[in-house]
Amino acid sequence: MTATAPALTGRSYDDIAVGEVLPELAIPLTRTLIVATAIATRDFQDVHHDPELARERGSKDVFMNILTSNGLAGRFVTDWAGPFVTVRRVKIRLGAPNYPGDTMTMTGEVVSAENGIVEVKVQGANSLGTHLSGTVTVAYPAAEGRDA
Repeated sequence: MTATAPALTGRSYDDIAVGEVLPELAIPLTRTLIVATAIATRDFQDVHHDPELARERGSKDVFMNILTSNGLAGRFVTDWAGPFVTVRRVKIRLGAPNYPGDTMTMTGEVVSAENGIVEVKVQGANSLGTHLSGTVTVAYPAAEGRDA
């Protein structure tokens, strides 16, 4: 007997409305997540993996790097939009650091949807305040040949 993978499904562009609110996503901020993603993005700055050196540099602990924050913002939107979209742009600003032991809760709202291009305003907040805020723009397959 041959096993087959389930068909990938996703949201249709026609089902998206400006003002639509995305479901929240809570991301536990473990030390492993912070260190592993820093290494995976080849960011070997000691403040992302060495607690003692991070404290010497004025931080209370290691903290998440911006490449991981960018990736999590993109993941938040693509998990909602579906597997067929292409990330066109991630434009975020960082605020409060993401430290181990906290949780970052991602929220979002569709701010534009035109010609297959969808822009989502995103925010990631933790117990210290807003960690990231900005926009993620995705394109549905029929929009790939159009200018964004």
